[in-house]
Amino acid sequence: MIKDESTLNVILETVSRFVKERLIPIEEECSENDRIPQDVVDEIRDLGLFGLSIPEEYDGLGLTLEEEMMVVFELCHASPIFRSVIGTNVGIGALGIVIDGTEEQKRKYLPKLASGEIIGSFALTEPDAGSDAASLRTTAVKEGDEYVLNGTKRFITNAPEAGLFTVFARTNPEDKGAGGISAFLVEKGTPGLSLGRNEKKMGQWGGHVCDVLFDNCRAPASSIIGEREGIGFKTAMKILDKSRTHIAAVCVGAGERILDEALAYAMERKQFNKPISEFQLIQAMLADSKAELYAARSMVLETARKYDLKKNISTESSCCKLFASEMVCKVADRAVQILGGSGYIRDYAIERFYRDVRLFRLYEGTSQIQQLIIARNMIKDAK
Repeated sequence: MIKDESTLNVILETVSRFVKERLIPIEEECSENDRIPQDVVDEIRDLGLFGLSIPEEYDGLGLTLEEEMMVVFELCHASPIFRSVIGTNVGIGALGIVIDGTEEQKRKYLPKLASGEIIGSFALTEPDAGSDAASLRTTAVKEGDEYVLNGTKRFITNAPEAGLFTVFARTNPEDKGAGGISAFLVEKGTPGLSLGRNEKKMGQWGGHVCDVLFDNCRAPASSIIGEREGIGFKTAMKILDKSRTHIAAVCVGAGERILDEALAYAMERKQFNKPISEFQLIQAMLADSKAELYAARSMVLETARKYDLKKNISTESSCCKLFASEMVCKVADRAVQILGGSGYIRDYAIERFYRDVRLFRLYEGTSQIQQLIIARNMIKDAK
């Protein structure tokens, strides 16, 4: 749903220019240094990108999901690390508050998340609870007006920079399933909260993840999202329905950039006295990539429109995440093939994107988990 086409066009043009003139030229530098310069983060803040999905009454841009997806397409023509710096505020780090938070929680945190004053982080995954999120072991034991949290969260995006953690912990030890889980808002600096070392990753250098540890960390009862025990897992699933569509849009934007790079190379590179883009086998790889990108973009926009109409998108968001994340990896692989030996050399952006996009098939639910969700929903609907 497009609320204001003229305003959206201004945002899209601004983001597109920012990507081309500011972000793409420093991609390799940010990757090599494993950090995004603070002045660039400040510019991203000034553009309002931290608050894309946060309602206007809490100082965000209040974009519909369709509008947000179109901005993400543009932003992700640059390295995924730039999207990652805002990704948790736009998605999993703030959505729990937007969807299920109390009015007091919204007014306390959402304006700071929208401005980028604080970075949000989503602490769900654990060493022994990844795809099986309902089996998490982090505990929250109530003592008076506080809860005492103990446990370890693993591979938490933006944790090194985060000022606010959405933490999922078991408040009811008798309920071993999803119903015993609650979601807490825990601020950086809370005694008992500490961070592990920054993980050395295959790709997306410049975006950071680490463990988050809770050792008798005390959180007030008012820090439970919605101030209700036992709804944390439901909150997480509602967050992921929307954020998986967002990740699919990220895959589309990255895939479009990869294909642009591959096409430009194919038109310049000559073999047998003509550009390799004139060879049919090269054309087939370009065409397959274009068709798959078009399909993924269409899926994302259709799902976003359905979400904006307040319809359930559990199946559709998983379809988007599954198809788009698998698609972008195939596009990246074809691009390396088109570039030949050059595609394996770090002088070319394709090598970096090939590593960067591999993550999309893993986080916020692996491809295999998306298959299970889709199939189970199909069977449920058929019954």
